[in-house]
Amino acid sequence: MSGATSPTVENTLEVRHLQTRFFTREGVLPAVEDVSLTLGRGRVLGLVGESGSGKSVTGFSIMGLVDAPGRVVAGEIVFKGKNLVGLPEAEMRRLRGSRIAMVFQDPMSTLNPVQRVDAQMIEAVRAHRHVSRRTARDEACEALAAMGIASPEERLRAYPHQLSGGMRQRIAIAIAMLHKPDLIIADEPTTALDVTIQAQILSEVQTLVRTQGTSLIWITHDLSVVAGLADDIAVMYAGRVVEQGSVDAVLDHPQHPYTAGLIDSLPSLNTRGKRLTQIAGMTPDLRSLPPGCAFAARCTRATAVCSTPPALEPSPAAQATQRGTHLVRCFHPGRQAGVRKEATA
Repeated sequence: MSGATSPTVENTLEVRHLQTRFFTREGVLPAVEDVSLTLGRGRVLGLVGESGSGKSVTGFSIMGLVDAPGRVVAGEIVFKGKNLVGLPEAEMRRLRGSRIAMVFQDPMSTLNPVQRVDAQMIEAVRAHRHVSRRTARDEACEALAAMGIASPEERLRAYPHQLSGGMRQRIAIAIAMLHKPDLIIADEPTTALDVTIQAQILSEVQTLVRTQGTSLIWITHDLSVVAGLADDIAVMYAGRVVEQGSVDAVLDHPQHPYTAGLIDSLPSLNTRGKRLTQIAGMTPDLRSLPPGCAFAARCTRATAVCSTPPALEPSPAAQATQRGTHLVRCFHPGRQAGVRKEATA
């Protein structure tokens, strides 16, 4: 489980008290604050939150891809026993693409528009292994077939602009899987795709991950995607993890009011023809976060104690039912914890 995998299980990744900040002229932005995650081999972690929650910056921090004016200022990122924080760039570059890979939201930002797919995939293979172009091309063809791409030879000869968005994203994922990495970080890779294509890609990714024993962090704002794909979930708000545990525990028994609000705002068959519920208010400005709980201004159960920072601790409900480790950052946890709501057409 994220944040609580048994020590007898080999962990692919352990993030410990990570802090990433951006130093701008307007002030310091604590984009990621005290984030701790644990990911076991072959496990899928859904990292959930709305825009500005810090989920993507967490992924970039793990990959060592945070650009100036941002930087990791504290914490550890332990991958297969090695702390990546402060690792020389040359050594980090050897890990990227071979043992750690990332899939981005827009495949056109990953794929070179003036190179054929085969040239790009061959280059990706040979960047980390000394093999012939023929061997690299054969591996590329196999990777496309594994992603459910029909006529992979034909797709290899195509340029990115000749392919659909769904096909480009499949190819981007296939490139990430070329070296059978230990860890893949996927940053909302299916957000721009229609629901049918999204479901197909999720199924293919899940099959590949289970088959190869790859650990996966799936960054998204879509709880329905996490429900069908992930083993564990971590919900982020204003740079912090506010709730984490198994998917079943968090989605069936949300303990943080923000998580409960996200679930209540999802459309369903029961909400057809009705106004959708949304959480009132706006996410706070990271440059001027309130003292204590960042969600307090949007929560109906906030009290004076919420002016002090809550710790991420086992929820009372999880302790009572012995459902495993279910962590929540809230002084008033429970499904009854309320949020200020607005109705929208």
